[in-house]
Amino acid sequence: MPAIRVGILTLSDRSFRNERPDLSGPALVEHCQKIGWSVSKTAILPDDLAPISSLLIDWADSNELDLILTTGGTGFAPRDNTPEATLAVIHRAAPGLAEAMRSASLTITPHAMLSRAAAGIRNRTLIINLPGSPRAAIENLLIIQPVLPHAVQLLQEDAASEAGHAFQDKKKSEYGHLQP
Repeated sequence: MPAIRVGILTLSDRSFRNERPDLSGPALVEHCQKIGWSVSKTAILPDDLAPISSLLIDWADSNELDLILTTGGTGFAPRDNTPEATLAVIHRAAPGLAEAMRSASLTITPHAMLSRAAAGIRNRTLIINLPGSPRAAIENLLIIQPVLPHAVQLLQEDAASEAGHAFQDKKKSEYGHLQP
């Protein structure tokens, strides 16, 4: 499978105004490149609903990206608009990704309960909201990272995506309770 094509969007009023450096976006770029993914787009926007939605649409509709990772704007603050922008532009929700991140993050911090992160699909692009801190963004990406290549294969209708089911078939044979 070719490298996953990634766009990373940081949502932060202060980073957009150059009052604070963006640490999460570069941390995600470094991580993605380290695992062999291709980061071809990055941007920083303020926490305004319309510009976030517009950029997500532009990036997803360009057919240049398989995956868009957002960082920031997923909490309870009045200006945290990332989930709303994401939900406004996706065609299909992917709630299992956000649920997995929240569930695993609860073993690290009770603040995971405050995450409103969303995930979904627009056309053939997967959009996933990550927290705004560099550490939490990477921790959350690591939680879902194992399934993302298969998710991208499925979205691209790659014939090789069927091979991803071999793992599940093996588990079914090892654990009778997984039998249908």
